[in-house]
Amino acid sequence: MSQSTTPTRPLEGKVVVVTGGNSGIGEGIVREAAAQGAKVVIDWVSNEEATDRIVADVTAAGGQAIGFRADVSKVAELQALADAAVEAYGRIDVWVSNAGVEFHQTLETLTEDRYDLLMDINLKGAVFGAKVAAAQMEKQGDGGVIVNITSTHEDWPMPSDLAYCISKGGMRMLTRTAGVELGAKGIRVVGVGPGAIDTPINADDDESAKDALRQAIPLGYIGSPLDMGKLVCFVASDAASYVTATTIMADGGLMQKPGAV
Repeated sequence: MSQSTTPTRPLEGKVVVVTGGNSGIGEGIVREAAAQGAKVVIDWVSNEEATDRIVADVTAAGGQAIGFRADVSKVAELQALADAAVEAYGRIDVWVSNAGVEFHQTLETLTEDRYDLLMDINLKGAVFGAKVAAAQMEKQGDGGVIVNITSTHEDWPMPSDLAYCISKGGMRMLTRTAGVELGAKGIRVVGVGPGAIDTPINADDDESAKDALRQAIPLGYIGSPLDMGKLVCFVASDAASYVTATTIMADGGLMQKPGAV
């Protein structure tokens, strides 16, 4: 009987940068990537203590991680983040654009300042993050992976949150277009679209709302940051080497259930 050739630590030695990496989905990605052998750079803009705690946990488990403060809405700071990763670990193999905000405004209530802030973080940050990462990966000459954390709402309207949906729709086309542009250079660009995930963003939801959501999800439960971390690490690994210019939805089947939300 042949033995499996699947590595137990698929990201061994890889350098992974995660924006917004000190909470929620970002933290799940960081912790799983480190567990799979990656050297991780955690981008953050607030709650330095949380970043330090994650770095300490990773180090105590025998892994490698550093934190770096960078505002993804500013291209110069994205470049500084990339430079810090290269200075610390010599290269960038995987860049995860995860940082994002959500304001729950409709077309009627949306204001220019909220729109600009959301787009600068969610979409501009992802676009120029991909640009900075791709330039470094091309310089290295051996490919790489750019992962965009989008949402079911890149494709699924949410009338209570117009700008957020627009930003995620933009990330959808960033993933597809950049994936086509960069394919010949061995750089893959893949979107991961979470559905309902248990993160600090929805920590204040009441139990009745959570119960209704669980009933709307065919798998019957709200996903965790670790679920997303495992999927992102799969996307970043050689096991997904033929996947690019598309989004993998991870929503427990929510989008396919008629009248789910």
